[in-house]
Amino acid sequence: MELMWMTMEDVRKEQKAGTPVIVPFGTVEQHGSHLPLSTDTLQASAVASKAAERVKVIVAPPVHYGQCSSTRNHPGTVTLSGDTLRSVARDIITSFAGHGFRRIILFSGHAGRIHMAALREAAEACVQANRDLKLAVICDLDLVKEVSGDLLATPRDGHAGEIETSRMMYLHPDSVGEPPGEEYPQLPAGQVVPDPENYWPGGVWGNPRAADAEKGRIIVERSAEALSKIVEALK
Repeated sequence: MELMWMTMEDVRKEQKAGTPVIVPFGTVEQHGSHLPLSTDTLQASAVASKAAERVKVIVAPPVHYGQCSSTRNHPGTVTLSGDTLRSVARDIITSFAGHGFRRIILFSGHAGRIHMAALREAAEACVQANRDLKLAVICDLDLVKEVSGDLLATPRDGHAGEIETSRMMYLHPDSVGEPPGEEYPQLPAGQVVPDPENYWPGGVWGNPRAADAEKGRIIVERSAEALSKIVEALK
């Protein structure tokens, strides 16, 4: 079920039934020279929707903006602060809880450390304030590597590489440009630098040329199945 198409009475019915909610989180962020800025949002939304084909769950409209650190100065990236993202996530959880929903999953298509920490901190605060809530914070990339590692030719794949390019070839083929070559960030270990783009000029972490659409289909299906099991566990 997609929340954006539901009526007030639909929501009332599902609240009484105790139906869980998935809230996809994405970004407006550079994804190399070949993928669109909304890649994280598109992937998270697609996986959540396919999970909803397997298990009864409400999929909320995605949060299109997230916290981006190492990509913040690349053209097109629009980032929230960690404080803002934490507040947004907390308010969304609190609002759903106020309407009687007790099982909520924050599902992030972006794997940035500050981004994920902000979502987890928001969930922690909400659980401490309301012990009746059952919350989960899930990183999409973690699911992929857990269930699809056998498909990957790039062990260190992370951003705009084999995984994301394969998925977008399957989900939105018309949005995918010519994949660039393999690249990995060369950021100084442990340092916080003002110009991360100078250490990561192409914006790719992995090997986009190892991608293909069929691999993307399998990764999406496996990820959706794994997410549906997490939904079931919350019940």
